Amino acid sequence: MTSNPLGIHAGIWGFDWSETAAERAISGAAAAGYSLIEIPAVVVDPETLRYTRELLVKHDMTASVSLALDLASDINSVDATRVAAGEKRLVDAVDFARGIGASFVGGVVFSAMTRYWSKPTADARAHSLAVLRRVGAYAATHNITLGIEYVNRYESNLLNTAEQTRQFIIELGLENAVLHLDTFHAHVEEASLARAVLESARVLGYVHASESHRGRLGTGSVNWDEFFFALSRVAYAGPIVVETFSPDVISEAQAIEIGLWETQWSDPQEIAEASFVFLTQQLSTRAALSGAVSH
Repeated sequence: MTSNPLGIHAGIWGFDWSETAAERAISGAAAAGYSLIEIPAVVVDPETLRYTRELLVKHDMTASVSLALDLASDINSVDATRVAAGEKRLVDAVDFARGIGASFVGGVVFSAMTRYWSKPTADARAHSLAVLRRVGAYAATHNITLGIEYVNRYESNLLNTAEQTRQFIIELGLENAVLHLDTFHAHVEEASLARAVLESARVLGYVHASESHRGRLGTGSVNWDEFFFALSRVAYAGPIVVETFSPDVISEAQAIEIGLWETQWSDPQEIAEASFVFLTQQLSTRAALSGAVSH
């Protein structure tokens, strides 16, 4: 198995990004053993960019940036106001990434992350593709990769499987666009996690390791052995980023938005450290098995 950068979502420590909160998240991630922290896109201002850059350097960390469009910024729409707002949010996210030295912007960047009450239309899809072509081209000028994260049927009507996303990326036609696979969503939609990896291997570029119930890795129903063996088979070398959240850490409004109705853990540092151990053990085991098979 190729060595992968291991990362963790900053939201494990909360979604605030004040200097104090950023220090807590970045130092916590570094202390747990990660080399990468995923930071939700925030308002681009000089002070935020300054302390984020400084903290990343201080703790010898790299960063990625993520976001999810909402109804007011939905580019998978025929509403010109929403499409324009979505394009601005995406460009701002690229600017935030550029400002902190990150080389990846991913997430639900192709549609609103919400329950739709109608089927996707050709015109709405065309707007999504057109916006992402422009944003992706802009990102490419700054050596930033664009990650397309498909989500489950309850949170988008456009891209729900790896195959749909692979075809979307082909149609997008950008060299710097990759498939962003989240095991939480894939577990809901895919007949097989292994097949999702194998069939999307050429465009797979970023992975969220997230349990079926959003809690501690290895305690839900995701078939991690199958998933990591598939990653080893395709020699996936991209980031693997832990994503788990707790209503004990974020605000009530944020917990409701994500759908966190139960507390599965309360200590961000403990869950970060346990998740790092889980990932390294999985990678080590798959590497050993892969080596044994090859011989």
